[in-house]
Amino acid sequence: MRVVLFDIDGTLLRSGGVGRIAMERALSQVFGSPGSREYHYDGKTDRQIVRDLMRLDGLTDEQIDERMDDLIQAYLSGLHEELATGKREVHVFVGVRELLDELEARDDVILGLLTGNVEPGARAKLGAAGIDISRFKINAFGSDHELRPELPGVAQQRAREHLGREIAGDRLIVIGDTPADIRCGEAIGARAIGVATGRYSTDDLASHGAYAVFETLADTAAVLERIVNA
Repeated sequence: MRVVLFDIDGTLLRSGGVGRIAMERALSQVFGSPGSREYHYDGKTDRQIVRDLMRLDGLTDEQIDERMDDLIQAYLSGLHEELATGKREVHVFVGVRELLDELEARDDVILGLLTGNVEPGARAKLGAAGIDISRFKINAFGSDHELRPELPGVAQQRAREHLGREIAGDRLIVIGDTPADIRCGEAIGARAIGVATGRYSTDDLASHGAYAVFETLADTAAVLERIVNA
């Protein structure tokens, strides 16, 4: 049995920047500053983004923690508003739907998510893309832990509970578009497949130890072969 864990932003879909727009608005509302425009959100959890940006603005962790829950609620409200306007298209990357269908049809694979999005944010983005989140049975969200390297362990524990037996780390396969996705499962021996649909090239992803890399997920047969033989 293999648990295939997909990142969302830059891997399954592109949301037209709605997440960043909603986050900057929430940061401005709650902390009085949107944070540095030079900061890259990709590969981070939502809470890590808030902490990193507000530390750069000189706030202490205590000050950030006091308002973190308010910030996340403001972010989610803004995210739903941005998605509802329909001004920015949520685009599902080529090959994603076909790959999900092929994996879901197998009895030796369980679909899951491993994403920096807090769970309600993940639901909102996937819903806007027409992807049913209930297809993913084993999930680890940015609301489960602020640090991305902790999420594979969360997924492994949930897989253990779901299946009723131990799941070795190398039975978890993380599919993502950033070095953070590639390296996050190292501690438990998870395999990582990189896809260059985000900001990083196949060479970038390979250099961080990806088990396999693809330009896109368009070649369903090739991606599936690497997954089932991992």
